[in-house]
Amino acid sequence: MYYFYYGLLYFLSLLPNRLLYWIGDGFYVIVYYVVGYRKKVVLSNLLIAFPEKTQAERVRIAKDFYHQFVNTMMETIQLIAMSDQAFDKRVTSNSEVLNQYIDSGKNVQLHTGHFFNWEMINLGVARKSLFPFVGVYMAFTNRSFDRIMFKMRKRFNTILIPAAHFKDRFDEYVNGKYLLGLVADQNPARIDKAYWISFFNKVTAFTSGPERGARANDTVVLFISVRQPKRGHYYLHYELISENPRELPEGELTKIYVAKLEQAIRNNPSNYLWSHRRWKWEYNATDASQQLIQ
Repeated sequence: MYYFYYGLLYFLSLLPNRLLYWIGDGFYVIVYYVVGYRKKVVLSNLLIAFPEKTQAERVRIAKDFYHQFVNTMMETIQLIAMSDQAFDKRVTSNSEVLNQYIDSGKNVQLHTGHFFNWEMINLGVARKSLFPFVGVYMAFTNRSFDRIMFKMRKRFNTILIPAAHFKDRFDEYVNGKYLLGLVADQNPARIDKAYWISFFNKVTAFTSGPERGARANDTVVLFISVRQPKRGHYYLHYELISENPRELPEGELTKIYVAKLEQAIRNNPSNYLWSHRRWKWEYNATDASQQLIQ
């Protein structure tokens, strides 16, 4: 089945961009109007994040989000046959902010959020990084599709570590210099170890793992946000969170990250993955195990 799926997707990737986006627009109608994929979750999240906006404004953001969601699928197909030259025109960045640390003696952690298009982001980082780029990999259930995606994600020599092995086997995959990319707005696997931080004026749980790893390894920590000059084109913007995370009070690194994440979302609300439950957990001020970062 692998060769069947790969051949089909490769054929689709050769179609003109405009035609693929037209196909995507058709899928948008199905996903939003017919299936209504996680629409209640999306609108609930937008109400929490933007209570000051009207219902019509939030619906407009939701519709734009679904367009972005479908665009990501179409653009991921395009990546299968896209040349390096075409990719370089589609994804640009201020990678000099990252690469200035190559001779610093320190490694780098890159914290980001669920921004579109994450496949373009991962490849864009790997393409320009002087550091070996390390990504955490979640396998797909369909083994043929998983094989296709794994090959695509390793295109620019990314070191992919299965999420299930990351904590215990990082050293087996990585030696020497590295840039570790982390989507740091994941819901915590262990709520008892989470940092509780105000996010869009509502206290929510953030995983503490990225900060603990940065402090343990004394890495430079950068944040990356995404801008879209036009459809299908992405600009990756690196900015510093901390060069010395050990010097910050516990939780401060995550607090700075959350502030940058929120600002990036406010700058472009539809470019964030609103279909996952960001406010899944409720803060309880009387629970001593919940560590509030103020």
